[in-house]
Amino acid sequence: MSILSAQIDALLENETNQTANLANASALLNDTLKDINWVGFYLYNETTDQLDLGPFQGKVACMHIKNGAGVCGTAFQTGNVLRVANVHEFVGHIACDSASNSEIVLPLIKDGKKIGVLDIDSPKLDRFSIEDEVLLSEFVETLCKHL
Repeated sequence: MSILSAQIDALLENETNQTANLANASALLNDTLKDINWVGFYLYNETTDQLDLGPFQGKVACMHIKNGAGVCGTAFQTGNVLRVANVHEFVGHIACDSASNSEIVLPLIKDGKKIGVLDIDSPKLDRFSIEDEVLLSEFVETLCKHL
């Protein structure tokens, strides 16, 4: 287990409040990751079939994202991690912060049910590597055990 995953596992031990867990997860990532300008969560709302803004670190953000729209909605709909080297080239990208140039979005899945996404933006082009994807996938898997 990576140090980052071990940290989130220890931090959230015996805590059952989802909002508190996601808030601390976003704070941990914000403190740990370099060259990012936004990190947070969008949570699936079954009633409206959209992603609603959850806990985050960064500037104000889009409050609702349609299922299948933009990088977040596409990652949620497909259930796949999306690493986007240049968000300005992603068809349908939703620009909440014009300073963002690259993005990684990881679906949150617990017991086979999609519950939302982890979204991380960077002002640098091509910021997120396959190594970041592996590290963050393990982090999300560990986090979801606490949701």
